[in-house]
Amino acid sequence: MKIGELANLTQTQVETIRYYEREGLLPETARTGGNYRIYGDAHAARLSFIRHCRGLDMTLDEIRVLLHFKDAPSENCGEVNALLDEHIGHVAERIRELRTLEKQLKSLRELCRETQDAGHCGILNELTEIARHPGGLRTTPGMFMARIRGQRRARQCQRRRATRVKWYLSRVPQHFCLTVSFTFQASRRDSQ
Repeated sequence: MKIGELANLTQTQVETIRYYEREGLLPETARTGGNYRIYGDAHAARLSFIRHCRGLDMTLDEIRVLLHFKDAPSENCGEVNALLDEHIGHVAERIRELRTLEKQLKSLRELCRETQDAGHCGILNELTEIARHPGGLRTTPGMFMARIRGQRRARQCQRRRATRVKWYLSRVPQHFCLTVSFTFQASRRDSQ
């Protein structure tokens, strides 16, 4: 089969097949009189194996090791086990990083609960603040989370103060509030 047929059979881009050939993952192929590459079932099986390993997020170097042992079935597979254990460790580390990222994004989302003008958007303001500091969001999760908690506490304090003022004003006679307001407005006019 020609490269286009192999690409259709394995659902792989032609350029990807050529790349794997350049990287030595696919063996050399026979050529026709017109200099077309001719692929066999073994190429399709090997390409499918490579694609499956890539789907498991293995690097090309890891795939080379696996292909070496696949091509030498009588060798001990201890190195294959070690390779997979190491890969599992990398995946577990990335999962931890992604969970940290998820927490950071959720905390960032907490900064803007309601729609408002973009100039007062807590998310945009926090991202701007983070961008001002070298290292940014991902390298200082502890500092980021502390800043988020601090901002959350500040908003809670503002709400409590506003609630206390409302409660106090609800206890003050109405005519007193009007007098204070009138006096304040009059003093502002006099000072201008």
